[in-house]
Amino acid sequence: MPINARRHIRKMRGGSQSHLVEGDDGCFYVVKFLNNPQHRRVLVNELVSSVFLRYLQIPCPETAIVAISPEFLKDNPLVSLDVGTQSVSVETGRHFGSKFPGDPAKLAVYDFLPDILLQKVNNVADFRACLVFDKWVGNADARQSIFFRARLRDWTGAESAHPLKLGFVALMIDHGFVFNGPHWDFPDSPIQGLYTRKIVYENVQSLDDFQPWLEQVVHFPEEVIDEAYKQAPPEWLQGDEHAFEQLLEKLLRRRKQLPDLISDCRLAKVNPFPNWTD
Repeated sequence: MPINARRHIRKMRGGSQSHLVEGDDGCFYVVKFLNNPQHRRVLVNELVSSVFLRYLQIPCPETAIVAISPEFLKDNPLVSLDVGTQSVSVETGRHFGSKFPGDPAKLAVYDFLPDILLQKVNNVADFRACLVFDKWVGNADARQSIFFRARLRDWTGAESAHPLKLGFVALMIDHGFVFNGPHWDFPDSPIQGLYTRKIVYENVQSLDDFQPWLEQVVHFPEEVIDEAYKQAPPEWLQGDEHAFEQLLEKLLRRRKQLPDLISDCRLAKVNPFPNWTD
């Protein structure tokens, strides 16, 4: 069942012009709209990515289908899209929602940390995990993440952590440009999918440092891909069903290319893996 939007909080940054809204479940969601300026395909990309990331146990926000009603738009006139010099109304119906990790009035969320704090992020190894994912799905954007302080046991699954111990946690966000965004192809480049701060890769010495995620993707189950396909609302895929099926078939064939795609990152203008030795 979709979550119904009930209160507008603010507009977010970014090309998709997403908005932060409160749902009728009391949680908050960053919502990308069906008629966003980047194309409705980015909603499909986001939904598919969330299924894949959950299977790979890479931390990312929970997701939901968020329903926007005519009444909500009437009560929240700031919910609109800017196209050129014009303001365009958001379509009613079902849209993609990425769950905010808490109450935005109480939780401080950052998209940048200085190096001294970035080194202390408790799940920094997940940047290596997510590079495996990004290379597989052809993420044409740089890796995006958010950081916040939270109880580590709640967010990292570290059973050894004290129940009250706090620390910085990273969540991987914004997957609209996997599959090269609305183009649904794979123009691979050494720099695509990399996080801009190479400090997160300083422990990489060989391909072995991308395990077990590399092995998991190389043997990624077709049934998980099928599950992702079935979750997309029909109106998100209208007229694109065959193109999407072809895209997922290409994705399956790409699994065995992953070791080379990751190794090729070293060909970037600035090598993100300065300690790679083999």
